[in-house]
Amino acid sequence: MKKIDASQLELVDSVVAIKRVTKVVKGGRNMRLAALVVVGDRNGHVGAGVGKAAEIPEAIRKAKEDAIKNLMEVPINEAGSIPYGYTGEFGSAAVLLKSAPEGTGIIAGGPARTVLDLAGYRNIRTKSLGSNNKRNVVLATLNGLKSIQDPNEIARLRGKSVDEILN
Repeated sequence: MKKIDASQLELVDSVVAIKRVTKVVKGGRNMRLAALVVVGDRNGHVGAGVGKAAEIPEAIRKAKEDAIKNLMEVPINEAGSIPYGYTGEFGSAAVLLKSAPEGTGIIAGGPARTVLDLAGYRNIRTKSLGSNNKRNVVLATLNGLKSIQDPNEIARLRGKSVDEILN
């Protein structure tokens, strides 16, 4: 996968979750905050990152930097959807991604909706299966989008036409 230059993209970020994490040490408990942030340009580039710090703004800043490092390009067809259905998995979370016709909108739950919106999809249906842990759902959605290949590339590798593969 090629490296994406984030400096040329107009990125929008969205905080998906902030949670308090505790580490028990000899002197008591250390409270910190973990932030999950998704960034995207709404034009086929999206990434997610996690940051931990003692204060919320610092955790969000670290998570945003991590998300920019993890930017990837995702396929979007003319209808603002994916070329074909696919299931993305991460840990025990799975997200079923289905292509949708023009006018459908984004039908997705919380964390997956944020990823799809920032990636630039306009018409897509999803179903979250298994775990509903926000981090795992976001990463499962990203894994599903990353695994989708261009139908033209699949047809070329198989030596068939695009119509034979999609129909």
